[in-house]
Amino acid sequence: MLPIDAAAHGSRWRGRHPGEKAALGLGLTVCAVALPPWPGAVLVAAAAVAVLLGPAGVAPRQLWRAWRIPLGFCVTGAVPLLFAVGGPDGFLALAPDGPLHAVRLLLRTSAASLGVLLFAFTTPMSDVLPRLAGAGVPGPVVDVALVMYRIAFLLLDAVRRIRQAQAARLGHTTRAAAWRSLAGLAATAFVRAFDRAQRLQTGLAGRGYDGTLRVLVPPATVSVRFLAATAGLLAGLVALTLVLERSVL
Repeated sequence: MLPIDAAAHGSRWRGRHPGEKAALGLGLTVCAVALPPWPGAVLVAAAAVAVLLGPAGVAPRQLWRAWRIPLGFCVTGAVPLLFAVGGPDGFLALAPDGPLHAVRLLLRTSAASLGVLLFAFTTPMSDVLPRLAGAGVPGPVVDVALVMYRIAFLLLDAVRRIRQAQAARLGHTTRAAAWRSLAGLAATAFVRAFDRAQRLQTGLAGRGYDGTLRVLVPPATVSVRFLAATAGLLAGLVALTLVLERSVL
């Protein structure tokens, strides 16, 4: 199990309805994208971090380890805005407003990623996927997502075991050995994926699978107080952003 999934299963908000946490996470993400980067995205990021480290109970180290990956993509996406291709200054030159646009994009995307992480850190996929059928998503689509979610963890565990076995047999001592080990790892994982799928199909057929996976969903009710607090937080962020923007201007 991935660390973020383990944190979601042990979250303080595990018992809350996924719709509540989706409203909060999606609301913060929309605010990060829709509001001005300064000070809107900064306020959204601060609010998301405060909720994650405070009421949600996420450890700072866990948050940083999960956030640094999307943050790297945000930085990678902002770097090209610093340059202009094919302009009067040559084939490749610094864009006049490149740093400004890059910082704006970085602020928005990094704040939006924190809103998504808020939902991911507090809501396991096993609580979300079964409820999608009641939200109008076709049953076969939900079943495929449930199966793929399960197989993904099985394959990750298999890859980890194979790498440990290769390392124990000195399969990573040289560059050539590392490449051979990588090729063997890919081939073995590919074969095991088909084997897992076949075994899963056989198991479902033996249990009378009729086209629908029936799973128990933990009972949860929507909290009006939580939704009201979410609406108040989002409204406060919007109002504070507008006030600060006018005062700066």
